[in-house]
Amino acid sequence: MDLSYLWTGFAVALTPTNLLIGFIGCFLGTLIGALPAIGPINGIALLLPIAYTLGLPAESTMILLAAIYSGAEYGGRISSILLNVPGDAGAVMTALDGNPLARQGRAGEALMISGLSSFVGGIIGVIGLTFFAPMLSGLAIGFGPAEYFVLMIFAFATLGSMVGDQPVKTLIGCVIGLMLATVGLDATSGAYRFTFNEPELGDGIEFVVLVIGLFSISEAMLMLEHQASGGSIIKVTGRTLARWADIVFCTGATLRGSIIGFVVGVLPGTGASVSSAVSYTTEKRISDREGTFGKGDMRGLASPEAANNSTAMGAFVPMLTLGVPGSGTTAVMLGALMLYNIQPGPQLFTERPELVGGLIASLYVGNVLLLILNLPFVGIFSRVLLLPNWILVPGILVLSVVGVYSTHASVLAILMMLGIGVVGWLLRKLGFDMAPIILGFVLGRVMEVNLRNALAISGGEIGILFSSTISIVLWIMAIAIAVLPYLISRRAKARAARAQAELQGRASQAG
Repeated sequence: MDLSYLWTGFAVALTPTNLLIGFIGCFLGTLIGALPAIGPINGIALLLPIAYTLGLPAESTMILLAAIYSGAEYGGRISSILLNVPGDAGAVMTALDGNPLARQGRAGEALMISGLSSFVGGIIGVIGLTFFAPMLSGLAIGFGPAEYFVLMIFAFATLGSMVGDQPVKTLIGCVIGLMLATVGLDATSGAYRFTFNEPELGDGIEFVVLVIGLFSISEAMLMLEHQASGGSIIKVTGRTLARWADIVFCTGATLRGSIIGFVVGVLPGTGASVSSAVSYTTEKRISDREGTFGKGDMRGLASPEAANNSTAMGAFVPMLTLGVPGSGTTAVMLGALMLYNIQPGPQLFTERPELVGGLIASLYVGNVLLLILNLPFVGIFSRVLLLPNWILVPGILVLSVVGVYSTHASVLAILMMLGIGVVGWLLRKLGFDMAPIILGFVLGRVMEVNLRNALAISGGEIGILFSSTISIVLWIMAIAIAVLPYLISRRAKARAARAQAELQGRASQAG
């Protein structure tokens, strides 16, 4: 296997400038992850326009954003363990055993175990990215417009069946994203669609405006709404270093979580929230023989932490090789590549080895930096949680306005951002997740263009969507992912009903 791109990447990632950029990204990402409910998407959305306007080269920008992404996955555990408030969606499962450990006076041990598990998960994930991405890149050469369209169908099927416990709302979010993607100039016919005679909408809704509005503005409104319901930080008491016996005890859970996380991360449209839930429930089924999960079991902490960091690495595989984001955060990073007029795909590894190699090499370096940052300085990071909302919320709003205006220099863009933020706030109050909207928006344009190109190639024959082996396999996988959970659920309910009927029959006979 040719890994020359990786050695080129280490030469890029280890330059003093990019090392400094990576360190800053890791530090900021950890802070962003530690802030409750902020998450990596918000951090990347805020800093992307700043990095772009500073004139950083594409590889440096991607190193910065990847470091923020990785750092946020590390930092999310801090507020989960200390406050029982997940720093991001991927840290929800961390709180189930992390916070009970903190209440038992073992916060320092829990923070160290979670940091080590995050490191192992991140390294295993980036190793998988190193070796699996080129293999998928070779397979992706066989993708044409029809295959890419079916791949988008597969991504939406995966998202609808695996994200959260409300797949209907997830699919509605995808449809909203698809609708927003149709605004602007039709690349095929040259007609303006849904612009309401507003010239600035001719290029469509700007990606940064949508992301900052949906996430940052809506999050600031939610924080204001729940200002009175804050918590208090649990003091880090007891040991600050984990026992060697605990580290060995968690090894199996960490490795299993890392593998599950990478596999889930490679699937388009999934994310850390899915992988951490799958890894936690799997580990509980395998290891919880004493009923200690949920009460302060180190394995219940290690498994989801390893999974969400491995997922972050795995999500880069479909983004770099197929141009399909593996998560909401990589959807934002895909938009960052588009700002530089770079189209991810199978040729990216040969055409831009310094970009791909630099990004992957920076993930190795970044995980080491994050381990160094997170283990000794947990106490410093936890102090950020003491910031009151009257400081935090205005800071988010100012950064949002400055970020949008610095990119577009348009008052309309700011007004659209605020309007989208209000809509996002209402949707979140109704239980909608914002990531499907972003995925639908990013995938929608690619999906439409490839469908129309495929139909143009075939003279309007829809059979082209089923003509290749890759297309057929993807159709089968999409249908299976969409249908199997429903069938399994029905079968489980039928078994439960039969078992209940048998119990009642025995009870009546005994009576």
